[in-house]
Amino acid sequence: MCNNYRLEVDLASIADYLGELEVAVAVPEGMPNVPAREDIRIGDTAPIVRSVDGARGAGELVNRRWSWPGAGGKPVYNFRSEGREFASRRCLILADGFYEFTAPVEPGQKRKTKWLFTLRDHPWFCIAGIWRSGADGEAFTMLTTEPGEDIASYHRRQIPLPRERWIDWLDARVPAHEILQVLPKGSLPATRVYPPPSAQGSLL
Repeated sequence: MCNNYRLEVDLASIADYLGELEVAVAVPEGMPNVPAREDIRIGDTAPIVRSVDGARGAGELVNRRWSWPGAGGKPVYNFRSEGREFASRRCLILADGFYEFTAPVEPGQKRKTKWLFTLRDHPWFCIAGIWRSGADGEAFTMLTTEPGEDIASYHRRQIPLPRERWIDWLDARVPAHEILQVLPKGSLPATRVYPPPSAQGSLL
């Protein structure tokens, strides 16, 4: 499951583009001051666009913590989507890349191999999420689905949301099972981050 992602695209340009998709983005707490971040990890604070109940095409851009405490205190940072409809508190998690880790690929390599996935035809994307309030404040988690062909050889779950469904995810009246679909083959190219790829190529 994804436990590490990236956001280096500025939020103002993301909000402008969402506006072109007919998502009106409000900033009730002011535009989050978020520097470019190569690594966003579990427990970090990061920007999301959360739904406004009862309003289609409306969202609020806020900074919230990634993960909340689960049973036994373990962080809930990913959440299986199958069989659930998520009738409230949906959000879009903003990213321009996410990482998956596989077994070492180089002789003598001790750490897992780290792969960066990006969206082939757009500089950033949205991940379907939900958020909640708790004693320690508001937090969000990512929703996962069965993997598509781009991800299956790296991991058993997948996260990105098709671009044409971003506005639908903010509308809780649209059933979740209609929205949470994998991206077509070739949408998510993988680049090896660690160890650095050789000159022969970057794909698994």
